[in-house]
Amino acid sequence: MNEQGALPELVCPAGSLRALQAAVGAGADAVYLGLKDATNARNFAGLNFDDAQVREGVAHAHAHGAKVLMALNTFADARDAGPWRRAVDKAVALGADALIVADSAVMAYCRDEHPQLRLHLSVQASATSHAAIEFYRQRYGIQRAVLPRVLTLQQVGNVIRQTDVDIEVFGFGSLCVMVEGRCALSSYATGQSPNNAGVCSPPSAVRWHEGSDGVQARLNGVLIDRYAPDEPRGYPTLCKGRFEVRGERGYALEEPTSLNTLAILPELIALGVKAIKIEGRQRSAAYVEQVTRVWRAAIDRAGADAQRYAVQPEWSAALARHAEGQQHTLGAYDRPWR
Repeated sequence: MNEQGALPELVCPAGSLRALQAAVGAGADAVYLGLKDATNARNFAGLNFDDAQVREGVAHAHAHGAKVLMALNTFADARDAGPWRRAVDKAVALGADALIVADSAVMAYCRDEHPQLRLHLSVQASATSHAAIEFYRQRYGIQRAVLPRVLTLQQVGNVIRQTDVDIEVFGFGSLCVMVEGRCALSSYATGQSPNNAGVCSPPSAVRWHEGSDGVQARLNGVLIDRYAPDEPRGYPTLCKGRFEVRGERGYALEEPTSLNTLAILPELIALGVKAIKIEGRQRSAAYVEQVTRVWRAAIDRAGADAQRYAVQPEWSAALARHAEGQQHTLGAYDRPWR
């Protein structure tokens, strides 16, 4: 059973060394990062770390009392698992405090070759029940599991009560209505796995077509939205496109909005959640710093006096600047159906 009431770790994204330093400076307890290769599900040009940057980032984080978690969260290529094994060895050599893993073969390699290495089960593994999490603990020694964003508060509490594995949940950032990292819509439209491509809409598939009546957004030829000439445009994803259904055009699958759990932070702490994760390795260092600072203040305030805790207007205003569509939601945590 997880100890209830203890303050959760604040786990923040680092898509660059600058973002890592910003997160640590703003009060992150841990940062998560990835290498510049296919072992990392956010393998974008201009993001992530080479060996020297990981080494510098680890040294900086440790000097300020923070941990570094390395994401090796894609599934190994069946033709050659070597890059994933070498990435595990590299993480150990560079001083990472834990690995975030999804592939059972990668977990097995960690267990057999580096039994002292702390393993966190990635959200990409889609483990939503205590039985699934216990399987990974018993077989591979998982010590923490990141829950997908599909569980209610009651369900999160039920998982925590029935496993000895630490539980981490998402606190702020993008939402996904599909199974984490395995979007069938994106795979169908682009021919690429969101897990291995690291994004719902690979840049190679995105096309903008400007005309006199505005701009069309297409994903591998599929029209997913139209924008007026002066209308703000978000990065095009299928689930957040606008489609005509029964004569009405709108967000048929999901509106652009961000998960924000500040309002239920005391409840998450009371349940025994061990870590709260901020999404956004693809976001700027300014985003990381500002969001981290808000969440550091909120966690400290809730820990000091949960009964008097209240979301501060300045917190909401700061997070609204970084929310998709400038909208917040509790997502599945506040789901009215069961």
